[in-house]
Amino acid sequence: MRWFGFGFNAFGQIYVHEKLIKGKECSDAAQDVKVIIPTELAGRDCCLKRDSQIRASWSRRASLHLDGDSCVCLAGFGAASEPCVISLKGSRGCKDAFISESYLTLALPDRIESWDLQKEEKTPSWSMEIKAEGSEPPLNLPLVPGGHITPKAPFYHSLSPHLKAKSLALGAEHAILLSASGAVYTWGLGSHGQLGHGGLTSEEEPRAVEALWGMPMSCVATGGWHSACISDGGDLYVWGWNESGQLGLPSRGLRKEQQQERSEQAEPQAGEKHEEVFISIQAFPALLDITPSCEIRTVSCGSRHTAAVTTTGDLYTWGWGDYGQLGQQTLISSDEPQHVEFFMEQQMRVVDVVCGPWNTFAAVVEEEVVPKTL
Repeated sequence: MRWFGFGFNAFGQIYVHEKLIKGKECSDAAQDVKVIIPTELAGRDCCLKRDSQIRASWSRRASLHLDGDSCVCLAGFGAASEPCVISLKGSRGCKDAFISESYLTLALPDRIESWDLQKEEKTPSWSMEIKAEGSEPPLNLPLVPGGHITPKAPFYHSLSPHLKAKSLALGAEHAILLSASGAVYTWGLGSHGQLGHGGLTSEEEPRAVEALWGMPMSCVATGGWHSACISDGGDLYVWGWNESGQLGLPSRGLRKEQQQERSEQAEPQAGEKHEEVFISIQAFPALLDITPSCEIRTVSCGSRHTAAVTTTGDLYTWGWGDYGQLGQQTLISSDEPQHVEFFMEQQMRVVDVVCGPWNTFAAVVEEEVVPKTL
């Protein structure tokens, strides 16, 4: 499995310019800030091996290697060693990682630790001992035994055991939880409809998304102020803020320029008037149709963009694209799901996707070429 990245790269999260690799420091002055062509992540990264996972924040990328002697490597802001990639000595045996702008949290066999990335400390800012139980499912950060962690202090927040949490995603100011039965719960700020309850009010405690009740979900994701989930049947549901087209629904801001261009090229005929319906906020979950019809395997959300992988290994992206994070080899935003042709052209099948706030990382495998028979 190989990882590719595209989008925001001001701190070398995706790759470091050759001139900087030869130098003593990784200054971002000469860094390629916008990576519009999907680029394979640096081979010098100690953790980019067969069974690796990616976690991303705005200025950093954490690579988690789970095969054998597991470890975590950091790339981006603050990783000043060649080539802007550092291996965390205390991460040996790590089973999962969760990264924010300020902290890196590691799930180790007997404890969970949160380290301040802005300070050089010999002890973690927060830690929690855990008991390894053979019957317990593996940790899935930011979930921890009895609750979940947040990107800033106080780190630990309890959750009711009745929720039977399976996975959890944290947005800028809200959270979305998937239960073991496939139910979806949200809480936090609701001013952009990101909770999916039909209004713009906030919720202090987890509340079931009633519009999805009775439809078991298999995956949840959240961006800055939007949310998404996948049903057991591979349907994709989205809700929240659509200012940049991140829901894949018609966005006034993105269509305005297109309308101006059309009006300049041709004058409307008498009686010809077409009113488009734009969606700024989608407060209820909406089923998103992707053409051609397909089943969605996994979804990830950036601050204002979204990426989804189909069961056939195709990658679709939409939303804000000013840094090339849509992988379309342009800086154009889109309010419609667009197929990322690059991987198909390279005979690669996408198996996973992880969105940072302003960039995207895709895991791929080589397509199996079936020999022709005479």
